[in-house]
Amino acid sequence: MAKHLGAKPRIGLLGTGPWAGRTHAPALAGHPGIEFSGVWGRRPEAAAALAAASGTRAYDDVDALFAASDAVALALPPDVQAPLAVRAAEAGCHVLLDKPVATTVAGAREVAEAVEAAGVASVVFCTLRFAEPTARWIEEQTAVAGWFLGEAHWLGSLYGTGSSSAYAASPWRREKGGLWDVGPHVLSVFLPVLGDVTEITAVPGPADTHHLVLRHTSGASSTATLTLSAPPEVAEAALTLYGTGGRAEMPRWDGAVGAFGAAVDALIGSARTGEPDACDARFGLRLTEILTTAEAEATGKAKATGKAKAKATAGREASGG
Repeated sequence: MAKHLGAKPRIGLLGTGPWAGRTHAPALAGHPGIEFSGVWGRRPEAAAALAAASGTRAYDDVDALFAASDAVALALPPDVQAPLAVRAAEAGCHVLLDKPVATTVAGAREVAEAVEAAGVASVVFCTLRFAEPTARWIEEQTAVAGWFLGEAHWLGSLYGTGSSSAYAASPWRREKGGLWDVGPHVLSVFLPVLGDVTEITAVPGPADTHHLVLRHTSGASSTATLTLSAPPEVAEAALTLYGTGGRAEMPRWDGAVGAFGAAVDALIGSARTGEPDACDARFGLRLTEILTTAEAEATGKAKATGKAKAKATAGREASGG
């Protein structure tokens, strides 16, 4: 059964990595409307350090943190996050999830179903949906008719030459690349504005780059180039819409701490009203479904290209070329 929120909801944090330390913990510690109820991490010493720096307490037992909290925020690798989110929901805690919810459809579906079965509120922290001014811009464009095309370039340089980012040490980002790390951001804009995805074409590019072409329920199409391996000189995060009213470029945003605070407010609002947030666990499941399909198609194309190259090489060698 979902926990009832008092005047000052108790919200705990699962995770102690750079994202938790730079975004989640400062936002929770600085939020005037909540009680930061504690920190749990897979490394107890890191949980203790982050809790001490944030003015809260560390928990060695995650179930004890669930018991001491009305809601929990998760800043964990997606496939570590998913089963813990299920446990949190079963304990009655409302959940503030990171994107992607999981990298398997089964994992994301388990979270969505657990949330619905327990009757708890859920929000997936897609930064652009909560940051100002991007959140306001998305809302404005959603109300505009006549969009024909969306075009996005999210060229991260996390693995570019000379990068010293703390996030580069993340094993799941190294394995899944830009498709899964920044792809949810782009989709979180395209889906509310252009409609759900009905067709997907995906082609692999250099390093972890993926090129997507999407068809939407509105009839519009969109393209996205996603990578974490761009040279720092060309790094950018840009999204443009084209339609009968002209073109609209997504504005820049500054930082994630304020956006996370807005996501906390959205979770509290959803828990109090019983109205699902637009970026809930079910939306997170849809993102995982789309990215899984794109990954499978791109992987199939890469394998086919590899086989064709091997066949061509064998043919040249046989002919003495």
